[in-house]
Amino acid sequence: MPDPSAGNAYETNFGRSLATPRGRRLTLPVFFPVFEQRSAFYSSRELIELCGAEAFILNAFFLYRDRELRRRFMKEGLTLQEYLGADVPTMTDSGAFQGFRQRVMIDNKKIVKFQDRIGTDIVSPLDLVTPPGDGREKSKEKAEVTMKRIRAALPLAESSILAGVQQGGRFPELRQWCTEQLLDIGVEYIAVGSLVPFFTQNHDIALACRIVRDTRRTCGPAMPIHVYGSGDPLELPFFLAMGANIFDSSSYAHFAIGGWYMTPFGSVKDTTHIASGEYVCACPACREAQTPEAVFAETRLLVLHNLWTILETIRRLRTALDEGTLGAYLEHTMKTHMAWFPESKLQSSWESVCNAG
Repeated sequence: MPDPSAGNAYETNFGRSLATPRGRRLTLPVFFPVFEQRSAFYSSRELIELCGAEAFILNAFFLYRDRELRRRFMKEGLTLQEYLGADVPTMTDSGAFQGFRQRVMIDNKKIVKFQDRIGTDIVSPLDLVTPPGDGREKSKEKAEVTMKRIRAALPLAESSILAGVQQGGRFPELRQWCTEQLLDIGVEYIAVGSLVPFFTQNHDIALACRIVRDTRRTCGPAMPIHVYGSGDPLELPFFLAMGANIFDSSSYAHFAIGGWYMTPFGSVKDTTHIASGEYVCACPACREAQTPEAVFAETRLLVLHNLWTILETIRRLRTALDEGTLGAYLEHTMKTHMAWFPESKLQSSWESVCNAG
């Protein structure tokens, strides 16, 4: 790893706040929990009060396809904050991921206009998801179509920030082309898309970190850089060190449903490291349950614990940036993680990125 004492070892010289056209301000880094009202374990207000959530991302496609809800938004003037039940910054997704898995009956311009109309702060175009299996030609085609849609969407985001989605799959040169195109057309917010499949294989973060670092170096310090789908408290510090400062995910709920208990050093399915006192959690769920076994026994408590852990990680990372101690934070995280999970690829993949310069 780079020397933690070296102040310039990481890409940390970037913006620490983001103001939206609607007058809301985000402190960076920030995490947007994915919130789906009908399937949520907690209300938005509970997640704010219990976990310290500061913003949310919602799926605009789900909102749009509900005819009665769409009518309320479009005819009665219902705002996204009123629907959410909290006046906090919001981002909306276009349904691009649903479009990857199945055909969605909506077009790019229509969903962008809808997002801007309902009061979201950051809108997403209908980009084309590019999984690892896509070859170069297919990845190039998807990147070009995505860029065409972003160009069409940019003037439609009249009261919001448009997320300029970077695609390109596993090909850094395509992602670099996409980034340069986004800068050329005046995008003020970049979202790195389709990285999730690249950092879910035993914490091999090499490719994802290189892409984030290259994006930051191309964009300069002021550009907000969002990594779509990033929600593992172990990996967030390393993406931050490479230059990303906005994250979102529904991981906190999906991990809980699968029985996973998040920690800053990796997620576990048993109480080995927790019961031994190696990790003590101060979240509301763990305080309420009193024993780790009780938290593992109830999915709802795991959801609360997991989101609190992600958001607490963000809070600690803000402090590390303020104090210039991000290197030491990464060092401690890596040491503990590798002691718990000696077969993990996190250290070797991280070192390959750092050694590459």
